[in-house]
Amino acid sequence: MACEGELEEVGVGKLRTEAGAEIPEVRIAYQRWGEFAGDPHGKNNVLLIEHAVTGDSNVADWWADLLGPGKALDTRKWCVIATNALGGCAGSTGPASAHPDDGRAWGSRFPALSIRDLVRAERQFLEVLGITQVHAIIGGSMGGARTLEWTLLYPESITAACVIAVSARASGWQIGIQSAQISAIERDPFWHGGDYYASGKTPREGLAAARRIAHLTYRGEQEIDERFGVQAQRGEDPLGPYRAGNQRFAVNSYLDYQGEKLARRFDAGSYVTLTEALNRHDVGRDRGGLNKALATSTVPTMVVGVDTDILYPYHQQEHISRNIGNLLAMAKIVSPVGHDAFLAEARQMDRILRNFLTLSAPDGLELETAFSGSEYYI
Repeated sequence: MACEGELEEVGVGKLRTEAGAEIPEVRIAYQRWGEFAGDPHGKNNVLLIEHAVTGDSNVADWWADLLGPGKALDTRKWCVIATNALGGCAGSTGPASAHPDDGRAWGSRFPALSIRDLVRAERQFLEVLGITQVHAIIGGSMGGARTLEWTLLYPESITAACVIAVSARASGWQIGIQSAQISAIERDPFWHGGDYYASGKTPREGLAAARRIAHLTYRGEQEIDERFGVQAQRGEDPLGPYRAGNQRFAVNSYLDYQGEKLARRFDAGSYVTLTEALNRHDVGRDRGGLNKALATSTVPTMVVGVDTDILYPYHQQEHISRNIGNLLAMAKIVSPVGHDAFLAEARQMDRILRNFLTLSAPDGLELETAFSGSEYYI
C-alpha cells in the first residue's frame, strides 16, 4: 500500500464502460491512513471513503475534523482508503490524461462515464491491492451515489455502507441544473469541444460559471440570505443608474470567488465528465426499476440527509430508507448550510459516523494488528 497520507497511482488494466466504450489503460490514484489489519478476503478494518464531484482522495483535507487518531475515522483502529474517481483530475485517468495511442490528452475522446463505471474501476483497483472485502464504504453526494452502487454491484464485498446526501437516481431537476453547468463550460470559447489541452488556454470562465451555478445548490437559501442579503460588495454600487459587471452585490462577489477558486485547481474536462456521470445516476436502470433495485440490497446501510439540502432534498434520502432492503439506520443533519453540511457540520458528522461504525461492528473488531506478522498483512 501507499505510505500513509501519500498519493500513489495504481494501474488497474482496461475498463469497458457501461455504454460499451473502452479505456485500455486505467490508472487510479489513492491515499491511505492507518494500518491494514485482518483478512483482505474476509473480516478486516478497511473503510473506503468516496469523495464528492470536485473532491479527491485527500480525506485529510476535506474531512480533516473526522480523520485521525481518536476521531470518528480513528486511524488507530481503521485503515482508511480513498481513491480519486475515474474521470477525475487528481491522479486518476481522466480527460486530461495521456491517450495511449499518441500521448496527447484524451480530451473529447474520453468516454462518457456512469456512476457504475466509477465503481467498477474502484473494484479493479482494490483487486490490484489484493483486497476483495472491506468493512464499510462511506460517501457523500457523488460519493454517496458511488456507495449506493457498490451495495448493488458488489454486495458480497461490503459489511456495511453509509450513504450521505444523495438520491437513488438523478431527478429531472438535478439533470437540468447539472446540464446547465455543463453548458456553461461548453460555451466557453476556449472549450474547443473538449480538446483544449494543447491550446495553452483553458475554459476557466466557463468552469467558474458552472461552479457559481453549482454552489448555489450546495449551500442553503437561509445561510446565503443571512450572510449576504442585499448587501453591496464593499466599495461597489450595484444600485447605480446603469448596470455594470464590476458593481456587485456581496453574494455575487462570493460566488465569483468560489468559481475562480475551483477554476484554479480543477479540470473542466473532468468537471463535465463527472457531472455527466451524475446525470446518468439511476440504481434502477436495468434492475427492474428504482424501488425493486433498492429492495434487493442486502448490505446493512445507514442513510444520512440534510434538512435544508436543495440539491438532494431530504425526502430523497427518506425514499431510500423506506425502500432499501437492509436499513441499518437513518440520520438527519440539521443545518442552515444545505447540501455541504456533510462537509461543514463536523460535530454532527462525528456523531453520525461513530454511530455508524458502532452499529456496523457491534461486537467490535477483534483483528490482528498489521504488525503481528499475520499472513494477511498487505
